[in-house]
Amino acid sequence: MLKNDRFIDSLKDYDEVCWRNPDYLPNPQTPFDLSDIQDAADRLERFAPYIMKAFPETTKSHGIIESELKAIPQMLSALQQKESLDTAAKLYLKCDNALPISGSIKARGGIYEVLKFAETVALESGKLSLTDDYSRLADPEFIQLFSQYSVAVGSTGNLGLSIGIIGAKLGFHTTVHMSHDAKQWKKDLLRKRGVTVVEYAGDFSKAVAKGRQDAESDPMCHFVDDEGSTDLFFGYSVAALRLAKQFDQQGIHISKDNPLFVYLPCGVGGSPGGVAFGLHTVFKENVKVIFVEPTHAPAMLLGMYTHLNDQIAVNDIEIDGKTAADGLAVGKPSRLVGKIMKNILYAETTVDDDRLYEYLTMLADSEGVYLEPSSTAGFAAFVDVNRKLGDQEPSLKHGVHIVWGTGGNMVPPEEMQSYYQKGQSLLQR
Repeated sequence: MLKNDRFIDSLKDYDEVCWRNPDYLPNPQTPFDLSDIQDAADRLERFAPYIMKAFPETTKSHGIIESELKAIPQMLSALQQKESLDTAAKLYLKCDNALPISGSIKARGGIYEVLKFAETVALESGKLSLTDDYSRLADPEFIQLFSQYSVAVGSTGNLGLSIGIIGAKLGFHTTVHMSHDAKQWKKDLLRKRGVTVVEYAGDFSKAVAKGRQDAESDPMCHFVDDEGSTDLFFGYSVAALRLAKQFDQQGIHISKDNPLFVYLPCGVGGSPGGVAFGLHTVFKENVKVIFVEPTHAPAMLLGMYTHLNDQIAVNDIEIDGKTAADGLAVGKPSRLVGKIMKNILYAETTVDDDRLYEYLTMLADSEGVYLEPSSTAGFAAFVDVNRKLGDQEPSLKHGVHIVWGTGGNMVPPEEMQSYYQKGQSLLQR
């Protein structure tokens, strides 16, 4: 099936590609709807008093975990100059790199799933009712209750930070299963928070499989399954409701004449998939979502292109899965997300690691914003989709374009400085 396929050959050669999804529909049917997103949003509202009490840094947002939508005109100018890009688009950054508690897009879905589990345990114990002030969950009696349970997750890094930080804070025994090549500083931070980190040789999928296997043998353990969790998915999707409010506050009106394009870095697919579903539910035919993956780990693209979804992995076509974008270093995509994205995803691109560092440095220089390398992939997608699909889709040349900044503010300063310097040296070639 995959023999003599030029597109597959390009992936195998680690070429940067731009793929327009032939199954995209402006108004796709999905197995979920707005009520699923609203249920998650309502639960997060109930937990806001607890979040504000447990994490004082959320006081300003009243316990709501949300990020700024920031116009980045200087970065747009820098991209136009560097890439000879012809566009009248307005470019924004969704600053999930600065989300409170764990500093990445994973804070929404990951924290949400653990909070939902905590709510279930507390309600079933009879110690909590839905009308209570959830700040009570920080009291010793609930910490003692939660200490009878455990939470586990397999992660390349940022989801593990989110699950680990909130799980340990609530009082759950929390374990993060990570591939050996995950960033050391992320492992160290988790251990400092009282989280057990178990490392494995091999890629992300092996860590997830082992974590799932261990959890299945423990009836008191809740496993956060990044390859198939609807709770994670709905937690991520809440971002769309909040983005709509931010548009209202900034006087931005999304319409056929002023369409929305959103560029999301993709690993296993849960967070970009959840956000994409939410965006299509809220903005319908006026939004187009683009994913971007590293050339060395195009798991979602491979699954969607072949229609095999999670039944194919990058190493099946001799791609090594090794990338500096650790949050995107995934060999096999979510078994849930690819099927849902079949008619939702507009396009997908891949990016060489060097460009991640270049855009990291350019963003720091132009806007004073620092992202981790995997988080800058959206800028490459913005450039490549506009350049390669602009003639087919003239609306790409204008409208509102959002690069989703998926992580960054938890990176140690010395690590970030090394990223910046690498990008600087690449730009000076």
